[in-house]
Amino acid sequence: MATSERHSLLSGTIITSAGTLASRILGLVRDIATAALFGLAAGGVLDALVMAFRIPNLFRALFGEGALTASYLPVFTEALHEDRRGGWRLFRATTLWLARVLVVVTVVGEVGIAIWAWLMQADPHILLLAGLLAVLLPYLVFICLAAITSATLQALGRFGPPAFAPAVLNVCWIAGAVILAPKLAGGTAGQAYVVATCILVGGLLQWLVLWPALRREWAKLREEQTGEQKIDITQKRLRRIRRGMIPTILALTVTQLNTLSDSVVAWILAAPRSGPATISWLGDVAYPMKQGAVAAIYLGERIYQFPLGLIGIAAATVAFPLLSRHAARGDRGAVAQDLTLGVRLVLLLAVPCAVGLVILPEPIARLLYEHGQFTSEDVLRASRMIAVYGIAVWAYCALPVLVRGFYAMDDRITPLRVAVTVVALNLILDFTLIWPLAETGLAASTAISAVVQVAALALLFSKKHVRLVWRDLAVTAVRTVVASAVMGAACLVVLKYIPAQNGTWNALLRVIAPMVAGAATYLGILTIVGRSEWRDLRGPQ
Repeated sequence: MATSERHSLLSGTIITSAGTLASRILGLVRDIATAALFGLAAGGVLDALVMAFRIPNLFRALFGEGALTASYLPVFTEALHEDRRGGWRLFRATTLWLARVLVVVTVVGEVGIAIWAWLMQADPHILLLAGLLAVLLPYLVFICLAAITSATLQALGRFGPPAFAPAVLNVCWIAGAVILAPKLAGGTAGQAYVVATCILVGGLLQWLVLWPALRREWAKLREEQTGEQKIDITQKRLRRIRRGMIPTILALTVTQLNTLSDSVVAWILAAPRSGPATISWLGDVAYPMKQGAVAAIYLGERIYQFPLGLIGIAAATVAFPLLSRHAARGDRGAVAQDLTLGVRLVLLLAVPCAVGLVILPEPIARLLYEHGQFTSEDVLRASRMIAVYGIAVWAYCALPVLVRGFYAMDDRITPLRVAVTVVALNLILDFTLIWPLAETGLAASTAISAVVQVAALALLFSKKHVRLVWRDLAVTAVRTVVASAVMGAACLVVLKYIPAQNGTWNALLRVIAPMVAGAATYLGILTIVGRSEWRDLRGPQ
């Protein structure tokens, strides 16, 4: 890789990670506020809010981090390279087509929700879920339009606005949970509706804040005044984007789909707070979980998504245009080098994160969530989810990078086949592990499935396309594992000398002190066991 391109990959990743860090921090604040407002067992209200948010938020994963972006970005980059005006025409055409599709999906969904609510009106638990889902469903329109706008800005080298825009949603959510819901509604159900409305408004604002940067790019194009007008093939390119989406949807969003299926299973098989203890339609088998399982899954997932956004999505977002350019000019060696570099970067950062989450789940859960209605028992349930999800953080982060390597090579079928197999594996593991491990078994099934998917994708890419630089990967993996193991020992030693006590300062100290000691140890050991990985990643200066 050229030095300038290597610097572009690292600098773009840093910018994207900085914006993602701001958004994730605000996201943690929003989760803390929401957990404190409802707790895990407030009549299933938090379960209902989480389930209602998951449905439209899945479209964010599909379009923001998945199918549309992966299909759109290479075609838009190609159009922009050939004719900048043609690139902008493609953006407008794609946005209009996407808006029409999303509006239809929303209208059909609202009708379906109304019918469902009418059929199940005797069940207040389902009525609450249906009502919240009806409020939140239009969110998918705004969040997906924000995704296509963000992808366009990223293709133009503008990584800052797309990275920081999600913070707007979190600010609106926090305002709803902390300020508006307690003042405008007395009961927990009414408060959930207030929070849902704030989420909807936040989705709209997240899209709107991207437009100033987009207008500036359009103004630059008008100043260029390229004289020659090329043949308009926008519709042909739009058809390519639509065709590319179909096999891409499952491959890029398999982790989100697995987590959604975990939530659905938890919703169905969690014992209601005041209801029968057995499942009549399964032959009076005891419920494997209790109410609050959906919320516990969500809170555990939110913690592992922190490094996923900072590392995996950021690296994949920045690397994908670079991989696409290499593939377009037939430079297969550069594809292998850059894809290997992306995976090495992920391992370097994500493996210590995984170790930290496995070692510190209870202090993290206590610091973040033990407020308001969130009890000590709730903390234990959330900490178990954090630890099990945390085992596979490195795999969650490597997935988007590897999948985009296939897409850069114009191969959408192989990741699709792997994804279908992994989804089936996850469902089998769900119903195998849920009975002995309760909700923790659902997290374990997702973690195992992610590891299997990463291994399969890495091996298949080397077999079908171009061999990854396995020696460099192995060296980075060994150094990272050794340094992370020593880091984990340092974290345990520090944690041992800070006994758990009541109070926020003690909870903060039991998280911060081991993390600081662990980070210092990790960086020191990584330097001792071999040449600095960061020097390898930066390349010659």
